[in-house]
Amino acid sequence: MFTVEGISELVRGIRRENGFPDSPFRIDEVRYDEEEDKLFIIAHDRTDKSVVIGNSFVIGKLRERLGVKQVTVYSNLDLEIKREKLEKAERLVKGTELEFLLPIIEAEKRFPPRKWPDIRGDIKTLVFLSFSAKALLGFAERLNLPYEAVGIRYSFPRLKYEPIKAEPKELFFPDEGKLVALAEERGAKLVLADFPFGLKSEGGIYLLNPFRLLHIGFFELKYLFGSDMPTVYDKKALIRFVTSLTYEGLMESTDGANLIWRMWRK
Repeated sequence: MFTVEGISELVRGIRRENGFPDSPFRIDEVRYDEEEDKLFIIAHDRTDKSVVIGNSFVIGKLRERLGVKQVTVYSNLDLEIKREKLEKAERLVKGTELEFLLPIIEAEKRFPPRKWPDIRGDIKTLVFLSFSAKALLGFAERLNLPYEAVGIRYSFPRLKYEPIKAEPKELFFPDEGKLVALAEERGAKLVLADFPFGLKSEGGIYLLNPFRLLHIGFFELKYLFGSDMPTVYDKKALIRFVTSLTYEGLMESTDGANLIWRMWRK
């Protein structure tokens, strides 16, 4: 239905019509998810990806021309880095009580598109509503985890959770020791939060940031689970958090800059 040649020609035409430079680019592959009406463009490298996106204007016009629900561009380097991260994730999970994540890891290796199998994680879970609160809840529900949600008072007024005592900076950098102690107190073996790592174990408690483990970026999370911005947060911690996501390739620099600008103004 969609071909590399056809998409490439459309991108060139849109760039010419709207005054963009006639920059060379290479598309290696296009994948269409008919069920979700989503088109995925695999550019050769990140420079090619930038040309195809064209400050979001070109990709927006392309979506209109094609009449599809969504168009997303990745580079082969993006996907190769993701596959390497997933290989590491697989090694971390094997032989643990979190082996139920293995089918999700395998599905992510075939991304895009994203097709997760039905999973039931039979492990009591504590979800700390840090920055990716709605996505963390969505992940717990998607994997049918029995969970309790806790978070900073007033930080997410639209979400249901139990308030606990915590500093605003913990929204971006959760206190591992505090959450391990709370999990032990409540008989939970797994804690989900925006940890600065994918997975580790502390005193028999698994600390998991599923989005770092699976290398799922900020932009993708919004489409997967939606988003809910916090109302209570530390602005300096926000900058460090966004910088770390950008460095890890989990957030585009322009998205990070826009996020900081919006949240800093509040």
